[in-house]
Amino acid sequence: MAKTGPVAAPAAGAATASRRAGYFTVRIAGTVGRRVLMLVVLLALVFAAVELLPGDAASASAERGESAADLAERRHLLGLDRPVWVRFADWMTALPTGDLGTSARGQKVTELLADPLPNTLVLAVTAFVITVVLALLLGCWAAARPGRASDRIISHASTAAFAVPEFVVSALLLLVLSLWTGWLPAVTVTGGDGRPTTWTMLIMPVLALVIPQTGWNTRVVRGALADQASTPHVEAAHFDGLPVHRILLRHQLPGAVPAIATGIATSTGLLFGGAVVVETLFNYPGIGTVLAGAVAARDTPLIAGVVMCAGAVISLVLLAADLIRYATLGARA
Repeated sequence: MAKTGPVAAPAAGAATASRRAGYFTVRIAGTVGRRVLMLVVLLALVFAAVELLPGDAASASAERGESAADLAERRHLLGLDRPVWVRFADWMTALPTGDLGTSARGQKVTELLADPLPNTLVLAVTAFVITVVLALLLGCWAAARPGRASDRIISHASTAAFAVPEFVVSALLLLVLSLWTGWLPAVTVTGGDGRPTTWTMLIMPVLALVIPQTGWNTRVVRGALADQASTPHVEAAHFDGLPVHRILLRHQLPGAVPAIATGIATSTGLLFGGAVVVETLFNYPGIGTVLAGAVAARDTPLIAGVVMCAGAVISLVLLAADLIRYATLGARA
């Protein structure tokens, strides 16, 4: 005879929770698989794109007066006489062991990125945290005053900030904060450890990344909160006469978290792309400078190593956003 009543209810709840956990496990595994596949495709495109560029690593490093035989010998030493798909397969095979290959200059890519990568992560993480805080504050401030002057000002200012490229923002910052006022150094000076000598040298590169990204993410936050404002439970809270800030924080913001997390995580790629430009302009010792030199030298393993590191960080941020979205949806279910 089947059990009913209070004893059966916990069993049914446990079965539902088990099915839900299994469902989200499958979703997360599928998401991880898609992220890994996208990264592999991106790396394959990097190898193909460098192959299509005029010249190669051997010719880029050639000295005046070298013969064709010398170039052919260097191509053989660098493995450039092998098909590109074979070189890509060899590089991918060594990747799980942490080996990013050997650059055209004979140095391990992992050694070449050992100092620049942490510098870029410091720059990017600092800009990311400041961007998230400012976007949440400005977006919530505008959403709490829909249609008012502050809402319109924030909306127009965020659109204008995002529309200005990082190199224009960098040029304006250099003009105002360095050339006109002399408050900050125009370029980054590094010490013997490969790090900026003072923290003030981070201010302008961080601002050059924060300003456009804050504009974009403020609009993301404002839009997500506006979507939640029309939901029945938020409208009911207004009818009940609850304070605006309480409605915003307890009713609108929790429902907007998945959209906000996805939007902010998606902008991480733009943040790293902007970092390449900003690091070059401010002579910041990050992977942007390394990437610029690697492209000029047609150094495929080094380019792929930079893309791999940046892609891995971006994929982790996107995965974190997916986990937040799944957890939020699971809590509502």
